[in-house]
This record gives sequence, C-alpha cells and structure tokens, in this order.
Amino acid sequence: MGLKVYVDRLSQPSRAVLIFCKINGIDFEEIRVDIMKNKHFSPEYKAINPMSQVPAIVDGRFKLFESHAILIYLCSAFPGVASHWYPGDLFKRSKIHSVLDWHHSNLRRGTVGLVFNSIIGPQNGFPSNAQAAKEGEKLLMKSLAKLENFWLKDGRFLVGSLQPSIADISLVCEIMQLELLSEKDHERILSPYKKVVQWIEDTKKATAPHFDEVHDILFRAQKRFRERMATESVKNELKSKL
Repeated sequence: MGLKVYVDRLSQPSRAVLIFCKINGIDFEEIRVDIMKNKHFSPEYKAINPMSQVPAIVDGRFKLFESHAILIYLCSAFPGVASHWYPGDLFKRSKIHSVLDWHHSNLRRGTVGLVFNSIIGPQNGFPSNAQAAKEGEKLLMKSLAKLENFWLKDGRFLVGSLQPSIADISLVCEIMQLELLSEKDHERILSPYKKVVQWIEDTKKATAPHFDEVHDILFRAQKRFRERMATESVKNELKSKL
C-alpha cells in the first residue's frame, strides 16, 4: 500500500501537503474529500480522521491528520526530501516548530475568520457575520505585521533561512486564501507588507510549477466569487437609485 493523501484543494493546509509531496517527488495517491459536500463527515473518512478535517494521510497501516504533523512525518519518512525543508539542526528545527505553533493561533485564525465569514460562508448559503469578519481581519493584519517585522527580518525565508522550510509552504498557502477577496480588499490588506509580498513570490518560485498547479482551483474560485460580487454590487447600486 502506497501513500494516500486525503485533501480538498480549496483547503489551505491540503494545498501545502500536496505541493510538498510534488516538489519532493513523493509518490502518492490524491483522494479528494469534498468539504462543500460534507464528505469529511462521512463514516469512511471519520475512520481515517475522527476530527473530520482535511488533510489526512494513510501510509500503509499508519494514519495521520493535522497538516503540520503530516509535513514533519513526510520529511522524516521519505529519504529523498531535501534537508532545508526540515533541518536536522536542533536550533533550526525548533525555530520551525515555533513558527508552525504561532501560525495556528494567529495567522490561520485571522485568515479563516475573515475569508469564511465575508466570502466563503455567504457564497455557500451560510449567514454572513460582519463582526466575526472584522475580528478576523484585525488578527490577520496583526499577524502580517509580525511576519513583516519579526519572522522575515533576518532572511529571504522564515527565521532567517536562505531556502524554504515546511513553515514557509504552510504559511504561504494560508495567505493565498486571501485571493478569494475582492481585488480591492486583497490589495488593501497585503500591499503594506513589502517583505511578505516578496516572500510569497520567492516561495512560489521555489515550488514551481507545482504551486500554481495546486492553486488552480483557488484561482477559478476567485474568478467565480469576484464575478458574483461584481453582479451583487451592480444590483445594490441599481436598488439605491430606485
């Protein structure tokens, strides 16, 4: 039995795991778990991940969920993975863990809070929550400032590295979810953070061509969402004139 990777490409951590596998030449089978159709709550999937979240992996008899844990496992289990993704040096490895722990409590909470409550939820039949979106954006902006002024202060990649680690790929995939916002909001939120914008581009280049291929579904969703927002804006403008 080979490695099976259970993902939904609209999920930020799912994309991080997929890109990592592809860039490192890991042989795997991608199995889609459509979260918009609640497939992550199916009995079959809950037998793999009782938490009903993506991604998850099955490697032989071994099952694992949580993207950070999966990335660490892949670095350790597959000898062909380049050492810069998860260095053997204890100090460097500990700093990567520090970033990953910070990510879940800060950047991820902010991004999900903003994007889900302002875009994904309302576009899929859930009630909008302006207050939750506002709180998410506040935490997101604070997190981007920390990236700009602390995590990226010493080098091209996180924690002063010259090459990307699993932390870089995980956090950049998180920020890419902002592509679902309107072009105006995307520019307003990201443009003040020059180091962050450059770091995103550097990580894309370091993982090409797999980065854009895995994110294609996000770009298609972006086009669809922005077209809907433009249509709704025109309708609202017409109503205001009546």
